[in-house]
Amino acid sequence: MTARIEQLVTSGTFSLDGGTWDVDNNVWIVGDDAEVLIIDPAHDAARIAEAVGGRAVRGVLLTHGHDDHIRHAREFASLVNAPVHLNPADQMLWEAVYPGTTPDAEITDGQVFEVAGTELVALHTPGHSPGSISFHAAELGTVFTGDTLFSGGPGATGRSYSDFPTIIGSIRERLLTLPAETVVNTGHGDSTTVGAEAPQLQDWISRGH
Repeated sequence: MTARIEQLVTSGTFSLDGGTWDVDNNVWIVGDDAEVLIIDPAHDAARIAEAVGGRAVRGVLLTHGHDDHIRHAREFASLVNAPVHLNPADQMLWEAVYPGTTPDAEITDGQVFEVAGTELVALHTPGHSPGSISFHAAELGTVFTGDTLFSGGPGATGRSYSDFPTIIGSIRERLLTLPAETVVNTGHGDSTTVGAEAPQLQDWISRGH
């Protein structure tokens, strides 16, 4: 059986720089009937574990360290007995939630995660945060971009540890170079495609967000 993609939407809050906002997050389950990888198990660990069922979880992959994406990662990982992976450039965001600790494993640029005969390649796409990672699954025709690229533009860069020129560089060099038909599965909101977003790049640069 080949890998497939399942999506859950969970609801909670995001807090940074003294503010808190209500958010809905996309949780991505990639795998088959035997094993899966989980990308960003946000807000509701029990519900996500229920969706996994009896399947083996090969890893919890975090696209970045903002608290809406990681606050329940440890709880979920303990429910399914899986390691939590995060790029070390977001360690300061991790420590804001889990002081004095580190994730179980680091994610490095180019690292390959395998599940159900499918490879997910980690692409370092900083800007929304220094350690932001996208996961390209060429065999599935998709890239999971976290909060780096959305339908209609780049992720937010108006808060701590973020930078607009950096995120534009990441999108231009790492994401818009993927095949136009590549589906962009995002951290929040609707999916899109590389081909739909690429023509808008200059508009994003001109507006500055």
